[in-house]
Amino acid sequence: MILAVSLIALPVAFNAFFAALAVLFDYPNVLRKPTSEVLARFGAGGSRLLLVWWGFALSAIAFAPVVVMLSAELAGADTTLLAVATTIGVLAALVQFLGLVRWPFMVPYLARESEQASPARAQAIDVVFQSFNRYLGVAVGEHLGYLFTGTWSVLVGIAALQSDALPAWLGIAGVVIGAVLALCSLEFVGPFEREGLKLAGAVTPVAYIAWSVWLAALGVVLLV
Repeated sequence: MILAVSLIALPVAFNAFFAALAVLFDYPNVLRKPTSEVLARFGAGGSRLLLVWWGFALSAIAFAPVVVMLSAELAGADTTLLAVATTIGVLAALVQFLGLVRWPFMVPYLARESEQASPARAQAIDVVFQSFNRYLGVAVGEHLGYLFTGTWSVLVGIAALQSDALPAWLGIAGVVIGAVLALCSLEFVGPFEREGLKLAGAVTPVAYIAWSVWLAALGVVLLV
């Protein structure tokens, strides 16, 4: 019961926090704006925006226990496969948490410092913000996050096909959606590092929604 409810509640929480950030902060479109504008809008969001970012980060790390519980549910699947899937799933939760947690703790400081910063200090703040955005946001949170989440979904899909706990169609859906999500992790790799691969940028939101629906479907099937 706890696993089923968690599988339904988590994607709802993910998307609710994301929608709140879109309304309060124009996220992720705001990231295409100059640093000074991003930080000004962040500061204007106040404590409500901080709490939304904090909740979003916590919802990412809450994925870890769900991964562990789901592996325990898939009786009959290969134990080595489940062990690898569990490890990768926990890593997916960790890297996404690390990518998001900068917003409620590091970015508020930069926003305060940018309010009356000299040109030289403003330039330094820009370098810090953009560097952490590339490192924690793009590399850790998005690249590794999508890669690990997609790989975990593929492995869980295969395990579901080996187990009697879930119908085969959910296993196949996990493999397909997970593979697409893993491919989306290549958006900023190699020659696309600067601007990103447009096709991956267009597919990623659709793949993420499909993954959310798949995760909730797992919960519904286990619940009924």
